[in-house]
Amino acid sequence: MTVFWAPSAWVDGRITERVRIGVDDSGRITAIESGVVAAADDVAVPGVLFPGAVNAHSHAFHRLLRGRTHGDGGSFWTWRELMYQEATRLTPESYERVATTVFAEMVATGWTSVAEFHYVHHTLDGSPYPEPHAMELALARAARTAGIRLTLLDTCYLSSGFGAPPQPEQTRFSDGSAERWLDRLESLRTAVAEQFSADEVAVGAAIHSVRAVPVRDLEVIAARIDPTIPLHVHLSEQPAENAACLAETGRTPTGLLADLDLLSPRLAAVHATHLTGDDIAQLGAAGCTIVMCPTTEADLGDGIGPARALHDAGARIALGTDQHAVIDPLLEARALEHGERLASGERGRFSPAQLVAAMSHGGASSTGRDVGDLHVGAFADFFTLDPSTIRTRGSAPDQLILSATSPDITAVFVGGREVAPPSRATAAHSR
Repeated sequence: MTVFWAPSAWVDGRITERVRIGVDDSGRITAIESGVVAAADDVAVPGVLFPGAVNAHSHAFHRLLRGRTHGDGGSFWTWRELMYQEATRLTPESYERVATTVFAEMVATGWTSVAEFHYVHHTLDGSPYPEPHAMELALARAARTAGIRLTLLDTCYLSSGFGAPPQPEQTRFSDGSAERWLDRLESLRTAVAEQFSADEVAVGAAIHSVRAVPVRDLEVIAARIDPTIPLHVHLSEQPAENAACLAETGRTPTGLLADLDLLSPRLAAVHATHLTGDDIAQLGAAGCTIVMCPTTEADLGDGIGPARALHDAGARIALGTDQHAVIDPLLEARALEHGERLASGERGRFSPAQLVAAMSHGGASSTGRDVGDLHVGAFADFFTLDPSTIRTRGSAPDQLILSATSPDITAVFVGGREVAPPSRATAAHSR
């Protein structure tokens, strides 16, 4: 048993003073007290304590493109061609090195859990590796080395667009059919369960997008997939996807998923940038989580999604770093609010408390893990912020999310164990 004491902490949606947090040997919180002095054997943590951030959308290998795609302008679609080039270079060994570095950067900046949206499954010609889960297990090992909780979202990716076969650079993403993908998913779940604790590495699922999984295969997935595991999907990131879906099916991507009964509280829709009013109403009524990735959406010129309208309709808002132009939960939260301000001309579209919730609890809802909050029984995942740096001095404690950045983080804990003061972040990776 370890007892932590913080001069202030974010508990029950607000800043609370003089907080003691008891943590058992399994890394879960056993007690929380406020307004108390530290005992002699308490572990004092400096600064303001916040629940660990939950990164609800990551493509680890996209980090290889950071600072390399801006010279010639372009769009999401031209950036995607460069991404495919990097995907063809990956091996299980290089993927593990890259992912270890990316996950270590996440931990150093306050992310304590991550949902990895993973689709680089096979060798370049589409055949399985001798160890059929070599790429997936490489990601799991990387997460354990970095000390971050991983929800590995094994992704179904079958088509280059509404039934068209995969392009050569997409061949290694595909299992050929939904049935084969589902069989491999179940085999992966068994392999991961045999090698890793479920508290550390869990397997979920993802549909890459409605353009990459034909309707017939979506129907198979809807009928067969385990309803207890998280399910994610890229949704309406680009207007071109919406137009193609309407032309092919007569429905928007959201409408198509709704007709297949895939909208539910366990579904996390990533980006959701270009939606109709009906789309927003359907996603909200179903209680879906919406994963906004503001720094990526800005970097790629995707547009500003209707986050506030989705929240008001009943959806939960989460945050992700996606292609890792930036890895900083505080900047993602701030960019969410800044996007709303730019789109609406109004300030305070999301309160500081709602931004903290998006950074933590929203991501937790997309993974089904008991993280992203400080309460008895939850994992003791948290980070501490220094309120007196050159950036944060003078800020109201409950508004630090709008002034701090990751260099202001003084310590990060996962399961009550300190895993990454910022000085531990590494810069080594392999292209």
